[in-house]
Amino acid sequence: MAELDEGLETAGGIPQVLTFGTPSVGEILAERYQLEEHIGNDSLGRQLYRGIDVILRRPVAVVLRYPGGDRAKEMLGAAVAASRIVHPHLVGVYDAIDEGERAYVVREWVDGIALREIVASGPLDAARSVAIAWAVTDAVAALHGTGMAHGNVHPGTVLVAHDGRVVLTDARADDGATTETDIRSIGAILYCALTGYWPHAEAGRTSVTDGVRDSSGALTTPRQVRAGVPAHLDSLVADLLNPEMPLPSAESLAGELASFGSFDDDEVGDGDGRALDLDAFDAAAASPVPPKPAGRKLAVGVVGLLVLALAGTLAAARVLGDPATPDTSPTTAGPSGTTASQPAKPAGQPVEFKIDPTKVRIVDPQGDRAEVKDADKTVDGDMSTVWATQRYTRANFGANKEGMGVWIDLGEAKQVVSVEVDLTTPGADGELRTGEADLGTGKTQDQQTVAQYTIVGERKSPMGGVTLFPGPEKPTRYLLVWITKLPKESSGKYRVAIGEIKVRVQ
Repeated sequence: MAELDEGLETAGGIPQVLTFGTPSVGEILAERYQLEEHIGNDSLGRQLYRGIDVILRRPVAVVLRYPGGDRAKEMLGAAVAASRIVHPHLVGVYDAIDEGERAYVVREWVDGIALREIVASGPLDAARSVAIAWAVTDAVAALHGTGMAHGNVHPGTVLVAHDGRVVLTDARADDGATTETDIRSIGAILYCALTGYWPHAEAGRTSVTDGVRDSSGALTTPRQVRAGVPAHLDSLVADLLNPEMPLPSAESLAGELASFGSFDDDEVGDGDGRALDLDAFDAAAASPVPPKPAGRKLAVGVVGLLVLALAGTLAAARVLGDPATPDTSPTTAGPSGTTASQPAKPAGQPVEFKIDPTKVRIVDPQGDRAEVKDADKTVDGDMSTVWATQRYTRANFGANKEGMGVWIDLGEAKQVVSVEVDLTTPGADGELRTGEADLGTGKTQDQQTVAQYTIVGERKSPMGGVTLFPGPEKPTRYLLVWITKLPKESSGKYRVAIGEIKVRVQ
């Protein structure tokens, strides 16, 4: 089992179970969520359980608080708000229930290891540090896009699942949660991954040792702590942690991190980043390590580095996030003395829609039709097969085109929650468009499609390796993922390659 978080009731270093209001293992909450194992308690009395959804037969995490009602408003409210955001790097929230005497949140169960445990074996190299920070930043950008701040980014809430996925958990929607503090905390995550120290440890938020400081008490940079940190990455971390420096948006920071996909050997030097040795976590697990799931395919590039380096070695230590996180999240409570179940999704869980590969095509209004093949490879479930443009000498399609895109017919109007686009190389500019008709295929028809389809939300500039576009408010049948600027490859040429497009519907 993964190390229980800081803030637990302890005696002699041994976590103690709080007994008040403790439900019994085997109890079924809300006639659906069966408690399988008690993981621990935090100093605020929240109890963490591994459970099973007896209807869908999937593992879940259950976080209970005694009492419910007004005392649980912030916890439940934050859960309900976070549940409306579907993102591959945010932990899924399934349900939020207030029974008056107790309240609980049901969320995705993640088999993996928290960053604080990973760095206990030593700091990570630059590529893996950037991969983790990029995934966290991409998740935070999705939250900020809805007007919500996370407010609780630290080594206990950043998990690496044993299928390689990086997941951010445990948002707090209190007054102290701001977009600025989120961005500063991402800088601290990078510092932690690169050095093994946490620059905010003095606040008592994590068991990771405080950052290295000079004689004046000022924090030293990662490059001063250990050899091998690239200079430009070192400067980025220093800027993010410097309260006098202006901050980029999370979306811009994700793009900047994506640009750190490779490092010059001369700049890196003889880095001492260590491979992870997690045998201790395997040995400490309370039950046998389950078989690895196939896992969600992460984009090749920066995040791909993490998958290649870590996916084969991560133990299945059970982590729920950070039990010690102060319970300052908002809530929806039922009437006093009554049981009120608040489903986290407004009308059921969003599900991935299986796209018919024969109803996908490439839109290329200014091309010679040489790049319209292989559209079906964007929906075949295999990240290694891609649709790609030709290589251009400039990012704007060599000044020959305004853009290219992938057109999708859902077969009938659907309430689209999100469209996820996985690029093999991040850094493209793109947008999601929708239309009311299939205007046909061909150069003229493609021109009409682009002209008549409307943009949903804002353009993503730049897109990360994995980019999530929110769906339109009204149901739609036709979608167009439209690329307007190409990312630069290591060859120096410009090309976009889309590995997968996933559409989730309500």
